[in-house]
Amino acid sequence: MSLFGLGSRNQKTFRPKKNAPSGSKGAKLQKHIDATLGSGNLREAVRLPPGEDINEWLAVNTVDFFNQVNILYGTLTEFCTANNCPTMSAGPKYEYRWADGVTIKKPIEVSAPKLEDEAIFPQKLGAPFPPNFRDVVKTIFKRLFRVYAHIYHSHFQKIVSLKEEAHLNTCFKHFVLFTWEFRLIDKGELAPLSDLVDSILQL
Repeated sequence: MSLFGLGSRNQKTFRPKKNAPSGSKGAKLQKHIDATLGSGNLREAVRLPPGEDINEWLAVNTVDFFNQVNILYGTLTEFCTANNCPTMSAGPKYEYRWADGVTIKKPIEVSAPKLEDEAIFPQKLGAPFPPNFRDVVKTIFKRLFRVYAHIYHSHFQKIVSLKEEAHLNTCFKHFVLFTWEFRLIDKGELAPLSDLVDSILQL
């Protein structure tokens, strides 16, 4: 079972990707993302395009960031096991626990590979957004950050040996700039990677 509950069917070589929102609006926004990312200016790439709906922009980018983290984590699944990572953590000072607020109300300790709940990730983006959409997006981004923190603290040497550090660093920089632009993660939550985050934001 993978971190994001994508099943076990040929897990090592087959990783289904979530699609961008259907319809011309989502496709148009995805083209904008692709064009601005290619420019090399990540600060510009994260900004809401003029005249676009903020929820559509958050939705398209949420799927994109999920896909990025899923691909990065996918390269580590054989190393990030319940044996190697008995606790989802970001170094010795930070441990992440799991609670969904519905079936698990009191946070419990879990191994890194078991931290999953695909139900929180929007499946059909493009439909009208619920009133709590921004709160859902914030929860998703907080959980994605925790995966990044775990990768950096527990698996960075493996990332280096796989020659993936440039990709990881670029994805994380893009992620940080986006979350900062839209205030999606509280500053305190960023503490496990505060030095790296501050260097990206140049605070």
